Amino acid sequence: MTTVIIKTTTKYLAALILTFGAYIILHGHLTPGGGFQGGAVFASGLALLIVANKYDYIRRTFSRVPLGAFESIGALGFLGTAALGFMGYTFFKNVIANSGFPLFGQPTPLGINPGYLNTGGTLPYMNIFVGTKVLAGLTSIVLVFYLLLGVKKDE
Repeated sequence: MTTVIIKTTTKYLAALILTFGAYIILHGHLTPGGGFQGGAVFASGLALLIVANKYDYIRRTFSRVPLGAFESIGALGFLGTAALGFMGYTFFKNVIANSGFPLFGQPTPLGINPGYLNTGGTLPYMNIFVGTKVLAGLTSIVLVFYLLLGVKKDE
């Protein structure tokens, strides 16, 4: 059953959850969390949107979202980032860290990192790709269950 209160609350709550998921993905190299955890949080926000809206709207909206392509991009991006390590002679070598690369390649301070986001080298890229794969996979699972169960009769 979908009411105006549920729809309105879900819009604001889902925006907060999606933002928090993105935060966890991007800060995975600095704080507990990372790609998998952030992707799961992000997918929970999308799952909230799925169950709070009408069947036809969800079916129409998600038919235009290529979740399978996002999942493939996540997997290939992760492997591609790991293969960058071959530039340093080792698979998964963090070749971007401390290299001066404009995005995530700034030098890491000695000792505990005080929260400089632009460090981490390949780790943030891997978190982003893992997060993309996890959010697409988990959202696909929720979407398949939602569409197969035929919740539209309850609306």
